[in-house]
Amino acid sequence: MFNKLTESIIVMNLFIYTARQCNPKVCTGAKLGRLGVAKIITSPKRIPRNSIVLSPFAEQVISKADSRYRGLTGLDCSWEHAREVIPAIKAPVARILPVLIAANPVNYGKPTKLTTAEAIAAALYILGSREQSTDVLGKFKWGRQFTLLNENLLNDYSECQSSDEVLAVQKEYFDL
Repeated sequence: MFNKLTESIIVMNLFIYTARQCNPKVCTGAKLGRLGVAKIITSPKRIPRNSIVLSPFAEQVISKADSRYRGLTGLDCSWEHAREVIPAIKAPVARILPVLIAANPVNYGKPTKLTTAEAIAAALYILGSREQSTDVLGKFKWGRQFTLLNENLLNDYSECQSSDEVLAVQKEYFDL
């Protein structure tokens, strides 16, 4: 007789806080909202308190240790105005993503210039919800390319149990 090991499936509730600075026809966050993949939020006060807020200005990097939270909020604003919009959001659990390479048509190949959809998918992957990550990316023609470009990074980051381990992996790949 043997014990069958099963991996628990993590499903995160997805939210997009929008500052309404993007063209909604090409905005990845708006598309996720239209498709019912994520709930659109227009007021920072409506961001769920038990949700991880993905912020480029957070001090702690996301890791598997954050999988205890059940919500994930992407911030959807223009890169030019991010410094104005994001600090106004008082998130109890703010996390930054480790370095990843963009696959979206606007910033293809640029480190850290991810769309909201790429950021949400990357966080899901790192947290252990690969199926949900694939579902998010599957809504975009270039979505599969994001995973292919970052496959080794995402796999290595997702094996880390803490932020410190993620930073150590990031340092192995990038001379920062």
